Amino acid sequence: MSQLTPPLSDEDHVAGPEDAPVTLVEYGDYECPHCGRAHPIVRQVQKAMGENLRFAFRHFPLREIHPHAERAAEAAEAAGAQGKFWPMHDLIFTNQDSLEDADLLTHASALGLDVDRFQAELESGVHAGRVRRDFRSGVRSGVNGTPTFFINGVRFEAPWDLPTLLAAVRTAAEAPASPAGAR
Repeated sequence: MSQLTPPLSDEDHVAGPEDAPVTLVEYGDYECPHCGRAHPIVRQVQKAMGENLRFAFRHFPLREIHPHAERAAEAAEAAGAQGKFWPMHDLIFTNQDSLEDADLLTHASALGLDVDRFQAELESGVHAGRVRRDFRSGVRSGVNGTPTFFINGVRFEAPWDLPTLLAAVRTAAEAPASPAGAR
């Protein structure tokens, strides 16, 4: 059974309360069609679980097969630097066929970001290290494809369709508390 390495920290993008009984982590690639299909499923799980779920997203761009994924991840980070990681995350996933630099700038503008700052950060690669750090943590956690999910620090090995993923998250929420650091 693969464990999440490292556990979540203040550096992760997290939605939901820190004390939620279950934490779902996704390693994803913004250009991956499977991740695109998983995105609304994750949103439905979040809605169903409410305050009982904490969700985190870590970048795992598969550059060899998805040439825009790394740049899209850097764009999400650049938006995050302006407090808009999750809106950009959602916008990129709902527009997976629009990941050229001009498209990312359009997305930044649509979110009301400082587009000049956003563009400068993309061009300078200021967020590339963060994306690489997420990727390396995925490799250490046994990730070899996207999407890959972890529930309370343990790799989720079943299909990630809505009924299966939601059932697993609900089961984890009802389980006794995990050891420290698993979430």
